[in-house]
Amino acid sequence: VQLQASGGGLVQAGDSLSLACAASGFRFNLYTVAWFRLPPGKGRELVATKSYRDRTTYYPDSVKGRFTISRDNAKNMVYLQMNSLKPEDTGVYSCAASPRARARDGYEYDYWGQGTLVTVSS
Repeated sequence: VQLQASGGGLVQAGDSLSLACAASGFRFNLYTVAWFRLPPGKGRELVATKSYRDRTTYYPDSVKGRFTISRDNAKNMVYLQMNSLKPEDTGVYSCAASPRARARDGYEYDYWGQGTLVTVSS
């Protein structure tokens, strides 16, 4: 099983950035996918989820309206489009996969990628 995130970098506040995650080794279309982030000096935060069952999405208020998660089951890919980035969006972003349709807690996710660093300067 492998989840490989890419696309991080250094951007300025207000910029956009797109992350991608390539999955392999499991039945991707039967897993809810999510992006989490680890801000410096803080705990892990859920950023977005997309259910495998009905394709519903979930975003916390901190990113709602700015971030969009999508998936391509044919390519086993997950994407995160981030717009209007803020300095508080800085962190290591990881993709994860869960067999649970409404998984929102980290412990519900079985598979994790290694993360990609996003730094937003003010």
